[in-house]
This record gives sequence, C-alpha cells and structure tokens, in this order.
Amino acid sequence: MSKRYPRWTNLDFLEFCHPRILALYHYWNSKRGKRTMPSRADIDPLDFPSYLPGIVMVDVGYEPLTLTYRLVGTREAEARGHNPTGRSVFEAWDGRSQEDVIENYQSVIARKGPLYDADRTLDPTREWLEAGTVFLPLSDDGETVNKILIYTEYKDRLR
Repeated sequence: MSKRYPRWTNLDFLEFCHPRILALYHYWNSKRGKRTMPSRADIDPLDFPSYLPGIVMVDVGYEPLTLTYRLVGTREAEARGHNPTGRSVFEAWDGRSQEDVIENYQSVIARKGPLYDADRTLDPTREWLEAGTVFLPLSDDGETVNKILIYTEYKDRLR
C-alpha cells in the first residue's frame, strides 16, 4: 500500500471492493488459466457489456515506456470531462497526481499482476466520486504486459 493513498498490490482488496470490481477481477482471473495474465484475445467485451462504459484499455510500449489510451468508455470519458482515446497517459492522465497515476501503471507492468487503487479524490468541480479502480494486466506472449484493462466504479456525488 502506498504512503500517499490506499493502493493494493495483493489480493486483500477482494474482501472489500465494489461487487462489480470483484466480478471483473474474477472474470480476468478465469481467463488467465495457469498463466500469469490473460491475453487481450482472451477477453470478450460481450461477456460484460454493462461494464463497457467504465472500461479503459491502455496500450503499453517499451524502450522507452509508452502508455496510450486505446479505448475509453463513455462513462469514464464523462467522469473525466474529456475523452483521451489515442493520447498518451503521460499527457492526459487523470488522478490525484501524474506521479501517482504513472506509479500505478509501472507497478502493474513490473509485477505483472493486478492493482487496486482506492483513491477517492474529493474535487468539488467533479460530479463523480470514485468507489475504486482495478488495473488488470494483459499479455500476448504470456510474459510482457502489452495492455492494461482498467475499470473504475463511481459513486454519484449528488446522491
């Protein structure tokens, strides 16, 4: 867990996270089988259509490290106030700080495992309040993270 805010790199978050985050983790876990992580081809969006508005997919490149928003769901774009699809995470990040956001990605890439971020940024200009975010690595070769599947569940701040 980070000193800056709650971040889990072990599976303890499964005991308290939002039920939809728990369900998506179990889906991802079932698709990896005996591998460290599943591939993008293993993931079928038709298996979880109600999640798609909150899904973000990031492409990972190496030497140098690149992180590019491949897909940003409509609810996620609305919560951010813009759609960063096609842009670099280094430029169009969303979170408490760029350093914290990039640290999440770097941790998932280095560990080749899930990360749960419980940052609940209180920003009076936003209508959305995070209930939690899960980062799930994907790999086409079974060794190198080349995509990260991210899902954020929100609480409506106005209710």
